[in-house]
Amino acid sequence: MTYKPGRHFLQIPGPTNVPQAILAAIAMPTIDHRGPEFGRLGLEVLTGLRAVFKTSRPVIVYPASGTGAWEAALVNTLSPGDKVLMSETGWFASLWRSMASRFGIEVEFVPGDWRSGADADAIEARLRADKTIKAVAVVHNETSTGVRSSIPRVRQAIDRANHPALLFVDTISSLASMDYRHDEWGVDVTVAGSQKGLMLPPGLSFNVASEKAMAAAKQAKFPRSFWDWEAMLASNATGYFPYTPSTNLLQGLKVALDMLAEEGLENVFARHDRAAEATRRCVQHWGLELNCLDATEYSSSLTAVRVPAGHSADKLRAEILARSNMSLGNGLGPLTDRVFRIGHLGDFHDLMVTGTLTGIELGLRATGIPHRSGGVNAAIAYLAGNAGPIEPPAAA
Repeated sequence: MTYKPGRHFLQIPGPTNVPQAILAAIAMPTIDHRGPEFGRLGLEVLTGLRAVFKTSRPVIVYPASGTGAWEAALVNTLSPGDKVLMSETGWFASLWRSMASRFGIEVEFVPGDWRSGADADAIEARLRADKTIKAVAVVHNETSTGVRSSIPRVRQAIDRANHPALLFVDTISSLASMDYRHDEWGVDVTVAGSQKGLMLPPGLSFNVASEKAMAAAKQAKFPRSFWDWEAMLASNATGYFPYTPSTNLLQGLKVALDMLAEEGLENVFARHDRAAEATRRCVQHWGLELNCLDATEYSSSLTAVRVPAGHSADKLRAEILARSNMSLGNGLGPLTDRVFRIGHLGDFHDLMVTGTLTGIELGLRATGIPHRSGGVNAAIAYLAGNAGPIEPPAAA
């Protein structure tokens, strides 16, 4: 391994940087997952999670990635042959669709352009036309595109159609980074993971199920054992799990929840909003194009940037990694080599924003990608509180 001085900048949109205090908690000796100490830990974590999801419902925790939480949402509430309406907002919405199809679920995919959020009007029209649809599944913050969908608008669309469909929401890259409200927004099943806003390594996934979703689970016909909500909730009532949990990750989760509570969720969201706006101002000063088309749908967790035609986003990322020891997210699916993704979520502050953008500007210069220099100054001006209007790019 070739030594590189300085620390590695992990600026992908997840997994994110893990704070030292969380790493230290994970590195503590493993405790007895059937003993009283773990029971107290379990109750603390399961109770603390409710505030992050903004719910009074139990939060179900699996030793898995977010993909596992996707599967749990499907198999606990649906049956083979059921119809589900999903929105093509990007790579992860497409993967969730593929999973559902493999289970024998009939998926209707509302087409999208990978630059916009879920189309609530199109969802409403389909629900009015088909009362047999069992669920609507939407990715709140599409990690592949940097686009946020309005969950309240989707909920309103379901309600206006007077439709009984369940509402599933993937909040993997928005939870604890952007405002999310399971109860208030009328979500039936929330899906989440540990490796982004919660500042943990991958390995924990989460479901929150409404009363309506729990009632659907009693009628669902898919076989389930590991993913069964009922077994989890029965054990969780006393802080324990029906099988061996990720003990050390739960120790880290306790610290993460304490850190979020100490900062205050509204302050956490405001910090992410600031980082995102500073990043966008820098990108716009460079004269590069944001992948997200609608300013009301900008993500505060990441920014996806399109490179000019004839240039390679992957070559830019490789140059930045070699030159500055910094990792950026790659383009996925039809966005492969066309965009790079800047993660600004989790354990992140203003200096890390400007350092990240400096590394990118160095890479733009080194690779000869056309841009207007000084974008980092636009970010600094915003973060310092003395930014003026965004200037248009200079004529080529």
